[in-house]
Amino acid sequence: MDFQVVVLAGGNSKNLTPLVSKELPKPLLPVANCPVLNYVLHQLEQSNLKDLIVVVEGEDAALLVGAWISGTFIDRLHVEIAAVPEDIGTAGALRAISHHLTAKDILVVSGDLVSDVPPGALAATHRRHDAAVTTMLCSIPVSGPLESGSSGGKDKAKKLGRYNIIGLDPSKQFLLHIATGAEIEKDARISKRILHAVGQMEMRSDLMDAHMYAFKRSVLQEVLDVKDTFQSLKEDVLPYLVRSQLKSEALLNRTPQGEENSNEKVSSQNNQAFISRILANASTPSFHGIYSENPAGSSSTRKTHKCCVYIASSSSYCVRLNSIQAFMDINRDVTGDADHLLSPNNIIGPSPKLGTKTTVGPNCRLGEGSEMGDKCQVKRSIIGRHCRIGSHVKVVNSVVMNHVTIGDGCIIQGSVICSNVQLQERVELKDCQVGAGFVVTAGSEYKAESLAKKEK
Repeated sequence: MDFQVVVLAGGNSKNLTPLVSKELPKPLLPVANCPVLNYVLHQLEQSNLKDLIVVVEGEDAALLVGAWISGTFIDRLHVEIAAVPEDIGTAGALRAISHHLTAKDILVVSGDLVSDVPPGALAATHRRHDAAVTTMLCSIPVSGPLESGSSGGKDKAKKLGRYNIIGLDPSKQFLLHIATGAEIEKDARISKRILHAVGQMEMRSDLMDAHMYAFKRSVLQEVLDVKDTFQSLKEDVLPYLVRSQLKSEALLNRTPQGEENSNEKVSSQNNQAFISRILANASTPSFHGIYSENPAGSSSTRKTHKCCVYIASSSSYCVRLNSIQAFMDINRDVTGDADHLLSPNNIIGPSPKLGTKTTVGPNCRLGEGSEMGDKCQVKRSIIGRHCRIGSHVKVVNSVVMNHVTIGDGCIIQGSVICSNVQLQERVELKDCQVGAGFVVTAGSEYKAESLAKKEK
């Protein structure tokens, strides 16, 4: 479809400390023993979108990610690795590589998105409407919004501020309003002029911006050039395009000038709010329709652009790996209800060695070359490659990465154990994260702790 794809893969995310490190940047974090970036690249390949720029924060991380892609997708994808500085934001990353963008349309995908929604569906919607931008919306995951952090009670208030308030036209094809971040905690203000222009707007708070966008390249580059302080696609670029769309289109319905700055106040307290306002005759064409019928209008109408949406099915899986809780949730999901996202390999890898009376329950995954002693129990957990696990060990609701040594009698619940960790005998961990290469001494007990080597 002549789309150029940009995958914003990130680098060493602070939200994922101590899971990420210089040796294991965020794009290579394992989901069911497979780098999270693999899930996005596989979906793009399935949609025949094979011309990619993978943007990685930091030179060292870019080298590691490039080496993995070369070994995994050789002769399958045409991938260019672009290293950008850290902490410049999603818009900043696109601005840094804008000279590489040459196609008519650009598909931008977050590299931490684990989803079964085909990117090609978004691209097709974008082309069908000849839109300036098309964004994918999906249902909020059961565990919380895509940006959620820890699921602890202290973060519940923080979670509420992560939802979006989205305004759609009656056909649910066009994005008319979006409020994100701190804007959510205030009452939403909708211009009367906009309501007059569209006739009817549906306000939704049960949908999330999935961080997958299709842009018309000329529009994207103009915004990045003119608005050089914009850092975020979601919080800066997308709302700007939506606002400017409405300003130009509202002129087409000749709303009186006096109403331009008056607002209709809409409470955002109730989730899944639905507000329908009929302020014009229902038979009035949408402004997109008016523009298409009257292309020879004034100069202001010539600049009218469309902001469209592709709404994924409510049964679709769509979650971003951008927090430790999300890492746990996704690893649990892809070995459970979302196991269709897994590669066709067996759940238990080649040649695992299991001791006598050792049990591995459903929704588990064991990496190749790992060994377990006698009378071990593994429930709803993932064990990486080449791990050595002693006898009488319990691993429940946890992720154990590669080359981990676990001594006899250890109990691990709800925890993440990074690569090359050594747990000595009788260690008990609950809701902990143990950074790469850390040694936990015999008999230690930790709860809700983050254990990691001190950086030199």
